[in-house]
Amino acid sequence: MLADFATLRLPVSAEQLDAALKHAQDAGLSHLDFLHRLLADQAGLRRQRSIERRIKDAHFRDLKPLSEFDWSFNPSISRVQIEALAQGDFIRRRQNVVFVGQSGLGKSRLLQNIGQAACVLGYRVLYTTSGLLLEDLPAALADNTIHERVRFYARPQLLIIDEFGFDRIERSVCPQAASLWYKIIDARSQRASTALVTNIDFEAWADYLGDAPLAMALLDRLVEGATIVKLQGQSYRVHRGADEPAAKRARR
Repeated sequence: MLADFATLRLPVSAEQLDAALKHAQDAGLSHLDFLHRLLADQAGLRRQRSIERRIKDAHFRDLKPLSEFDWSFNPSISRVQIEALAQGDFIRRRQNVVFVGQSGLGKSRLLQNIGQAACVLGYRVLYTTSGLLLEDLPAALADNTIHERVRFYARPQLLIIDEFGFDRIERSVCPQAASLWYKIIDARSQRASTALVTNIDFEAWADYLGDAPLAMALLDRLVEGATIVKLQGQSYRVHRGADEPAAKRARR
């Protein structure tokens, strides 16, 4: 039997097998109960390692759990809606999510929490920022690997793109921003879920990207059937900064 476990790459030792057999005999366990007792711990360890690997591969920037989010600070943020998104049904349905709101409200943190929950559920997730994305893609254009990079970003079941619209970085980093954005969103449209964090209202996207037709096409593919979460309230960062001792702020 140990040879069979080794063939299946199940790390069951002779001591574990003997202990499980003795317990099954003493407790009068059925065959199924015996197998469950023997394999449950190993299965649990393998599941946990898979979750940890998916979280690592997602490259999240913030790994604080959703349970630590301060819902009372901005009561207008719907805890029910966020926790429903963390159940992952929108990923199963291949729908998108867009978080819109001013800086400092926790948009990035909440979407990363949703992404971490998706990893636990078994989904492949990738987190990136708009700036990083638009540093990568122009380089791919230059060396003629753009199709491979688009396929790379099309693969995750959930792609989280943070900081769209921050400091006009898209236009300053990459004049082809609108075209490259369209390639990514079009490659994922109706095939996988995309989650976007932005502080720019939809009606300003054409001016922001500098290409009205492409901005409209991008919006159509991103927003159709999507969950739009508009966050309002006070800035957490400003609040935390006000609460910090003056000496600590001075050291920054």
